[in-house]
Amino acid sequence: MLNKRILVTGGTGYIGSHTIVELQAKGFEVVVIDSLQNSHADVLNRVAQISGIKPKFYHFDLCDKIALQHFFEEEPNIHAVIHFAALKAVGESVEQPLLYYRNNMLSLINLLEMMQLFNVQHLVFSSSCTVYGQPDNLPVSELAPLKEPESPYGKTKQMAEKLLADVVVASPLKVVSLRYFNPIGAHDSALIGELPIGTPNNLVPMITQTAAGIREKLLVFGNDYNTPDGSCIRDYIHVVDIAKAHVVAIERLIHSHTKSSYEVFNLGTGHGFSVLETIKTFEKVAAQKLNYEITSRRSGDVEQVFADTSLANDELGWKAERNLENMLSTAWNWQKKLSELSIK
Repeated sequence: MLNKRILVTGGTGYIGSHTIVELQAKGFEVVVIDSLQNSHADVLNRVAQISGIKPKFYHFDLCDKIALQHFFEEEPNIHAVIHFAALKAVGESVEQPLLYYRNNMLSLINLLEMMQLFNVQHLVFSSSCTVYGQPDNLPVSELAPLKEPESPYGKTKQMAEKLLADVVVASPLKVVSLRYFNPIGAHDSALIGELPIGTPNNLVPMITQTAAGIREKLLVFGNDYNTPDGSCIRDYIHVVDIAKAHVVAIERLIHSHTKSSYEVFNLGTGHGFSVLETIKTFEKVAAQKLNYEITSRRSGDVEQVFADTSLANDELGWKAERNLENMLSTAWNWQKKLSELSIK
């Protein structure tokens, strides 16, 4: 795959940085665009520690169409794009819907227009299981109807998928949409991992920051859901498993192995774990008790969702390999490494 140049938008983020490592391991050359709104540029130095290669980096917002056009003029030989760049906090999207619609949709529209202008025909899109809303049947497959999402964030992902499905009909573009379930964990080196700016919106960073004494306590949003222990159920998947799926998707596009112009695949383990189960598993892995408190439900949260991954397993030849203990162990190792690395 040498000389194949991949643009990774949002590449300094959590999933983006892990995907860069996996792309480089396969011989791809990576170019990164990121606004650094929710990440730090120094993650690319740590990517280089892992892979030996620091990717070329451009700092601007994809909502700036002029800057994006200048990028494509300067970097004309892009073979494919992986589009991670988006705001992604469910709770924040409920509080600031205009911010989410503008950022997530305008950035995608600008990117698609520039890809069309500069004849870049392959896109892997970072989607989400939030497009399913609260599904009628579990595990949820790609054939499930897309119900009304519970949050503006989920609605932007659903709208983006519909936009992409329309664009491929009217252009040579080919798209693979990857619907992630709940990415957690960190690289085995503990050099990169999830590092939210400010108060985390996701469960596992809240768990590890509470265990590290950064947070006084962990809030569990609701114990009155229709689940075995009353807390929400999610399909947690290791970030490295997700990163590897992006490499498979890029190779599928470049080698023209897609079966249609727009393909969708679930990325999960196929197993659901409740919030309380996840806490108990972490306590076992870290050999310490967590200070947590049950509080009221959080707006935008789905009761339970986990994936039918058979299509990705069969069609992509990809399967999640890590179990929950490994996911939480790598997340904890990353948290412990943070102070040593003086990462902010």
